[in-house]
Amino acid sequence: MGIIIIMVHDFIIRGFDDDIHSQLGDLSRQKGVSINSIVKDAVDKWLKQQKEIPKRHYLLIYDNDESMKSLLKSMDELAQKGDWFRCFVRSSDYSIMDLLERLDWFDGTKLSSKYPQKDFMKYCSSIVQNISKNSGNKEVYCVDFLMNDIATTTSMKEAIKIDRAYDENKLEGIVFCACRANIFFDSPIADMLDLFDSHEQIFIIKDGLVYKLHISRESVHKLFLN
Repeated sequence: MGIIIIMVHDFIIRGFDDDIHSQLGDLSRQKGVSINSIVKDAVDKWLKQQKEIPKRHYLLIYDNDESMKSLLKSMDELAQKGDWFRCFVRSSDYSIMDLLERLDWFDGTKLSSKYPQKDFMKYCSSIVQNISKNSGNKEVYCVDFLMNDIATTTSMKEAIKIDRAYDENKLEGIVFCACRANIFFDSPIADMLDLFDSHEQIFIIKDGLVYKLHISRESVHKLFLN
């Protein structure tokens, strides 16, 4: 008669308070599975997420060129240490573009389709393809200044439309849409909120300092609470 040996690997869960243990216990009884199975499933999902290259889309609102230049120098140092593919999308603001060229960032507009008179959507699509093709399979670290030109020559609504189209096919890495504060605050409130909604996180740059902005929709009742 053979002997079957079953190896059981137990999870040792530390740092869970009584309330979490109680909720896990209730959930395991409802689902008919062990607490270990629930925890293992959560860990497996977390590990899978860590292996996937994130595709992040952030908004940078900056007050002036000097603040942005100061930030870019710090970003450049960190991106080089992380071995990111440093790139940018140029605008008509030549002083900032000159700095990025001196820092040896790749210009996403090079070799892409001709600067448009009307069709910004097609132009931006060619830039994304160009950056992807030249990234060498590295994670992309991109600062896009084109929003300023689109908002001033066409409208902020057009810039938001292109932002939302980009979300359908993001680059692997981080793309920052940089918007000058005067252009942003000249926009209607509805456009401001739409712009917030089309980005995962919002940062404000002033005097080289970075402030993270949190936006949430609230009920009228909150106006009466302390």
